Amino acid sequence: MTTISIICRHILNFFILVCISLVLTACGFFSSSPLPPPLPAKAHKVVKTAYTQIGKQYRLGGSSPTSGLDCSGLIWWAYKQHGIKVPRITSDQAKIGKSIPRKKMRSGDIMVFRTASGPRGLHTGLYAGSRSFIHSPRSGKKVCMEYIDNSYWKKNLIAIRRVTK
Repeated sequence: MTTISIICRHILNFFILVCISLVLTACGFFSSSPLPPPLPAKAHKVVKTAYTQIGKQYRLGGSSPTSGLDCSGLIWWAYKQHGIKVPRITSDQAKIGKSIPRKKMRSGDIMVFRTASGPRGLHTGLYAGSRSFIHSPRSGKKVCMEYIDNSYWKKNLIAIRRVTK
């Protein structure tokens, strides 16, 4: 064998090792962090149900898709469709379930925002995953999906509550 063929063989072997390493790494073979637990089926269903309300009109005190929904009414209604009881009032939704750090947020968690002072200065939304949430914003608006990375929502997020297990 010539020196050139030995060098080519070493380069080829190195290339093959790099490719195998990349494939194994992408499969999580060398991953030191465990995979997140699967999303509970009920949480996924609640988010899908809330998603069906996108485009519905906001109505203060509203808790029905036919007459309109306010922020807490949307959450109350979506959970209710799956037999999960949550309070109807925003300030009570801000206390239900278990407090969750931002880093551990998952679909179906209730997001609580401080939008003004006092107990009526709270707003809730439903985390939908992929850094987005579903909510019924305010009078004159419709149920929509927004990104949590929006500077307004990011700075006003004060709590995340997990109701589903």
